[in-house]
Amino acid sequence: MGNTTTREDFEWVYTEQPHSTRRREILAKHPEIKSLMGPDPYLKWIVTAMVLTQLLACYLVRDLSWKWLFFWAYAFGGCVNHSLTLAIHDISHNAAFGNKEARWNRLFGMFANLPIGLPYSVSFKKYHIDHHRYLGGDRLDVDIPTELEARLFSTPLRKVVWLVLQPFFYALRPLCVNPKPVSQLELLNGLVQLAYDLALYQLWGMKPVVYMVAGSLLCLGLHPISGHFIAEHYMYLKGHETYSYYGPLNWLTFNVGYHMEHHDFPSIPGCRLPQVKKMAPEFYDHLPQHDSWIRVLWDFVFCDQLGPFSRIKRECRLVKED
Repeated sequence: MGNTTTREDFEWVYTEQPHSTRRREILAKHPEIKSLMGPDPYLKWIVTAMVLTQLLACYLVRDLSWKWLFFWAYAFGGCVNHSLTLAIHDISHNAAFGNKEARWNRLFGMFANLPIGLPYSVSFKKYHIDHHRYLGGDRLDVDIPTELEARLFSTPLRKVVWLVLQPFFYALRPLCVNPKPVSQLELLNGLVQLAYDLALYQLWGMKPVVYMVAGSLLCLGLHPISGHFIAEHYMYLKGHETYSYYGPLNWLTFNVGYHMEHHDFPSIPGCRLPQVKKMAPEFYDHLPQHDSWIRVLWDFVFCDQLGPFSRIKRECRLVKED
């Protein structure tokens, strides 16, 4: 990709988001894909093991020097926490207990949230619905950077800063772009998280709490796993707004790299997304894809044509909810 022209606006399109149409076409030819829908029976146990692993890590870091604490927060704890945010992503699609047990999924999301250190899971669910329903929707899909972000962070150095600050932008952007009332479940998520953080502080001091929060912020920022934030929907090829990645980091991220497949079938849990591609290869094999999240980040920073403006946007009609 040549780096000759810096983008000065988003890529505006005047078509509906493509995944609903693709879903109908794929199911018409491969109705057997419906058999993949439903909860992941192993997700709850994998997440529980990860939460307990981080609890053990909090105990182990209580007496570490600060430099080693931050090292392990970035090299290990943050990776686990980033993986847990992607487990929460699956849980937000009711992959732990199924659609009929939505409340149990929300509560389990709060449990998966504990090692992250900051309340996240319920608010994520609230806005992630819009990301699927209104992909690229102006003022609706808060996954898209604001125009202010895109204009400020347009040079290589500034893009690096923007990547480092990704967790802050993801937290604050919804409040500016599409604010919604705080729900009772969000308050409960906050209270549960505060109680857990305070309990760790009382047991083992400040270092375990710093380990959790620092790991989350560092590894949701400039980190190889965070390449998926850019790889999923930034327009590396004109006209393409969703991309998959089929590399080994999917093992750590609940197959979030199978992102075209995920948007086509949000009700299929991550563990079964590779089967979607196998069942319907003619719908996926020809599509552009990423082969390295590190390469994604490198190109994003150093290619002038790529940046926060490299997103497809559209006007969306609001769907009336019962």
